[in-house]
Amino acid sequence: MTDEKKNTDNPNDQGKVGVYICYCGGNISDHVDVETVRDRVEKLPGVSVARTNMFMCSDPGQELIMEDLKNGTVNRVVVASCAPSLHETTFRNTLIRAGMNPYIYDHANIREHVSWVHHGQAATDKAIRLVSAAAAKAEQLIPLEPIRVDAKPHATVIGGGIAGLRAAKDLADRGIAVTLIEKSPFIGGQLACLDRIAPAGDHAADLVKDLAERVLADAKITVHTCATVESFEGYVGSFRLGVQRQAPKFPHGDDKSKGGRLDGVNPGDYVPFSGVYPNPVPAEAEAFTIETGVIVLATGFKSYVPRRGEYGYRDFKEVITLTDLIQTLAETPAAGDRLIVNGRPIRSIAMIHCVGSRHIPGIHPEDESGNLNEYCSRTCCSATLNAATMVRQTYPGTSVYEFYRDIRTYGRGQEELYNDAAKNKVVFLRYEAEDPPQVVENTDDGDYPLRVNVNDTLTFGEAVNVPADLVVLATGMEPTGISELVNMMKLPVGTDRFLLEVHPKLRPVELPQAGILLAGTCQAPMDVGEACNGASAAAVKAAALLGRGYVELDPFVAEVDTAKCNGTGSCVDACLVEGALRMVETEVDGRMVPRAEVTPALCTGCGACVAVCPQNAIDISGWTLKQYEAMVDRIVADVAA
Repeated sequence: MTDEKKNTDNPNDQGKVGVYICYCGGNISDHVDVETVRDRVEKLPGVSVARTNMFMCSDPGQELIMEDLKNGTVNRVVVASCAPSLHETTFRNTLIRAGMNPYIYDHANIREHVSWVHHGQAATDKAIRLVSAAAAKAEQLIPLEPIRVDAKPHATVIGGGIAGLRAAKDLADRGIAVTLIEKSPFIGGQLACLDRIAPAGDHAADLVKDLAERVLADAKITVHTCATVESFEGYVGSFRLGVQRQAPKFPHGDDKSKGGRLDGVNPGDYVPFSGVYPNPVPAEAEAFTIETGVIVLATGFKSYVPRRGEYGYRDFKEVITLTDLIQTLAETPAAGDRLIVNGRPIRSIAMIHCVGSRHIPGIHPEDESGNLNEYCSRTCCSATLNAATMVRQTYPGTSVYEFYRDIRTYGRGQEELYNDAAKNKVVFLRYEAEDPPQVVENTDDGDYPLRVNVNDTLTFGEAVNVPADLVVLATGMEPTGISELVNMMKLPVGTDRFLLEVHPKLRPVELPQAGILLAGTCQAPMDVGEACNGASAAAVKAAALLGRGYVELDPFVAEVDTAKCNGTGSCVDACLVEGALRMVETEVDGRMVPRAEVTPALCTGCGACVAVCPQNAIDISGWTLKQYEAMVDRIVADVAA
């Protein structure tokens, strides 16, 4: 062990703080005089050196820190840059590579907290105060050790769609036992409700069957259908899930099950537009418990259901959704010049984009829960263009008109769908959000049942009336209703109601709750390839967590000084995480008395217990009251100066 390492591990060897201030390529330095901050901070007591760099997170920036640590110039580190959620891990790893304890580091956010909200001298002054406070805290930092918990080599995947299947198979291929839980009698999810997948034209049934067969054949994977999670407890490495299985409920009230099996369907069969039937469903309810190390959420999405009257939906039988059209195309034998729907030849189809997506407050009405889908569902344009081209190529006597706000064909090869549709003489009409198409009963000459009226911005607002035998609504994606799981597991949800990852680039499949990961469309609208990529990423992350047999957690948790604790229980009442704090009987001076005890793996370090303890018997490692006092004293001294 080097002398520097020994010095760093000595709690009493303090007062050699290095401060490293980032320009952030102008994000900070455009509003904060970074060199003035450096000059002021360098003169503070306890600060050995203050340096600046254009990008402190870059390799040259990290080398500055590592060099000062290795040669003994500093033994505490403060980085002043962007939000710690972006690069806290980066800089802790920098300390590790320098042979130092990663917890002798503190972070000052002078981008989001300063340069993005202040300008001129006010920005520079605030940056000085924040960096000064961080330096004062850094003087008080002591080396900490991560919390180590055993990890059960088992994963649970919730959701049996394509993302859940992909995650389960990838985990099993890495030698990890997997339990897959699916609430319906089938696996395959929403992908099984499709026919051909754009842009390559793959059959959805083939994709689902191939992956499902490999999952069902893998001895390391156990599949439970008609199952839901009813209870949840534990922490990363050691979760307990209470699962309930029951006989399936079918949407139309027809009892398709008999003796625990679906009539006419054998285990492993693929049922068109439903999925693969993996095993007999339970005839009666049953409950069991799963002990698992990590959880992968692959709860998927649901298609938006238009409200009554929205573009004539449910007012006119000729108005259907794109999902309905896809199933009709798949089930209708190709014959003749025109598409036949319900025995009627279809001469003209009007397809309307962005139904249930890209809602605008004040223009679109909220649903009964007060929600608006302001996001783009990303896959609808490609799916609509693909369906339009299939109609034109298979039934050249059927005209197709597309009414759109914007065409958004995400992903490799998707733009060709627009070109193909245009080549096949699909007619495009563009409308403004505040002036959408109107679907009305046709009262003009001719026997078309409907007419779609629109002011076409491609022809400078010309009023266009399109007669239609069929109107198809391209409905968007909505998050599956999993409020029970959200409340049970305390899952973060975005403004779009999809599950919210820690960071879209740095931690794209992770949740703040360690050991719970995201796969597929439960976190955002995605196409099939993106959902599978996300599932594979979650599987890799899960395998990495479980691979060593234990998990290391940051040590920023509550610690109880039993000599001060008098067992009031106020901390337990204030604790925000069930099980993180509890009262236990402890022997003191020959008698048993209640004392607070922390379960480190559950503690989030929120500090609620610290605030209510009448004896000041609790502190948070890495964020002690003494460190807070040092920060406040430094800010007050700076303001007074």
